[in-house]
Amino acid sequence: MSPAPRSVEIAPSVLPADFANLGDACVELEKAGVDRIQWDVMDGNFVPNLTFGADVIASCRPLVEVPFEAHLMVTEPTWILDTMVEAGCRLLIVHAEACRHLHSTLGRIRDLGAAAAVALNPATPVEAVEHVLDLVEMVLVMTVNPGFGGQAYIPTMEPKIAQLRRLVVERGLDVDIEVDGGIGPATIAGAAAAGANVLVAGSSLFRDPEGKAHAVTELRELATRAQGA
Repeated sequence: MSPAPRSVEIAPSVLPADFANLGDACVELEKAGVDRIQWDVMDGNFVPNLTFGADVIASCRPLVEVPFEAHLMVTEPTWILDTMVEAGCRLLIVHAEACRHLHSTLGRIRDLGAAAAVALNPATPVEAVEHVLDLVEMVLVMTVNPGFGGQAYIPTMEPKIAQLRRLVVERGLDVDIEVDGGIGPATIAGAAAAGANVLVAGSSLFRDPEGKAHAVTELRELATRAQGA
């Protein structure tokens, strides 16, 4: 008997927001009914872009109650973990490709009192995280190459999502699977049907002509329906 689907969570990235009004964007997202807000932290090294630091995240934290997660696209991110937790991020996502000692890095996050998660780039196989699944609350499968918003969804990541979900279920682990990249009304069903339950939407959510609340409701309904397919 297959386990019941995990609850769908919509976790928008603030990367498409107006950076001059990030606080307002967080408030609007909370009012729209999102489950969490993702901060894409880029160092200009692991990915060719620079975004937010801990001070920016901390300045927005008092404005909303919705949880924050930090997607750390940062080479050897140990140096930034403490400040991200202090800034109010409940969950920290590090990249398997960016950590020489992944097991140690995930343990450090847990020691700081935060939840740990690990991300996989499109070309990185599930086997790269097979031996740290007991340390994480979530695995993020990138459905674009990281670094910039607005990229097209890579549908060939769906078998990878399914492989990861099977592994988690077989081991009886309490682990969410998140997808990030090109998620919108046309792509979210495929990711959810494959086994993802935390969906990061950026451009599609911010650009919905009917508003953010409509986008969140539509994405949640499409993903939940796909889980039962």
